[in-house]
Amino acid sequence: MNKQTTNTVLMVRPVAFVKNEQTAISNHFQQDILSTPNAIQEKALKEFNGFVKALKDVGVKVLVIEDTKEPHTPDSIFPNNWISFHEGGTVAVYPMEAVNRRDERREEVLELVEENGLQINNVIDYTEAEEEGVFLEGTGSMVLDRQYKKAYCALSSRADEDLFVEFCEDFDYDPVIFRANQTVKGNRKPIYHTNVMLCIGEKFAVICLDAIDDKKEKKNVLQHLKQTNKDIIAITEEQMHSFAGNMLELKGNNKQILVMSTQARESLKTEQLVKLEKYCYLLTVNISTIETLGGGSARCMLAEVF
Repeated sequence: MNKQTTNTVLMVRPVAFVKNEQTAISNHFQQDILSTPNAIQEKALKEFNGFVKALKDVGVKVLVIEDTKEPHTPDSIFPNNWISFHEGGTVAVYPMEAVNRRDERREEVLELVEENGLQINNVIDYTEAEEEGVFLEGTGSMVLDRQYKKAYCALSSRADEDLFVEFCEDFDYDPVIFRANQTVKGNRKPIYHTNVMLCIGEKFAVICLDAIDDKKEKKNVLQHLKQTNKDIIAITEEQMHSFAGNMLELKGNNKQILVMSTQARESLKTEQLVKLEKYCYLLTVNISTIETLGGGSARCMLAEVF
């Protein structure tokens, strides 16, 4: 059986982090901060470096690549959207909706991984789909149950159904397709990435069931989670907006680590935290500037390396 968790992650250190206006069209989690670009970058860098240190302190291996000033890629801090690593040395590279995110794809990232003794045998490149206006943004658009070979995808402008099915055929995953929405100014709008409303660990799943409006789709998702004996921990839409669904389980020093932001942890109720602590040590990081402007949280910043 494949492993669900790894002890190695790739992260990209920001050099000019700001709110990406191109992604804000479909990412309703992004908000503004009244500050100068230099002050924002300084805060984001401090949060990033603190996150890297926290991971290393619990035994997670972190491969850090420096972002480049040119071309300007405000969202490079979220590498899991354009690349994913799989057992057997296969890498997938994905098509991105925002034009200014496509420059995040860099050969140096693959070189860094290989320099750290990890072999890349095969690269499956889906980026040609951009020419047709079709997108699938990596493990943002998909949440993978690597153990049981199930892939969960909430369809959106950034997650195309046909391309998702193609990925599942290429990587031998069973596709679980649904729609997930959030309330924005009184209207139900698609959630931009599946990984803000669903986290799958080895023995548990954190999910915002309130986001799945269609009863049949909700029932189907629950059936798939139950088939894999996951302890289902439901979060509210309000908790989801605090990024309580955007977590990632990793291997640390002789223990499982569940990484989440300070905001996410503070939104959780005692009984939810107690359940999670049955399975993992909860590692909390303060990344409030990155969350507010970027509209992504702890999980988005980590590309797992298998």
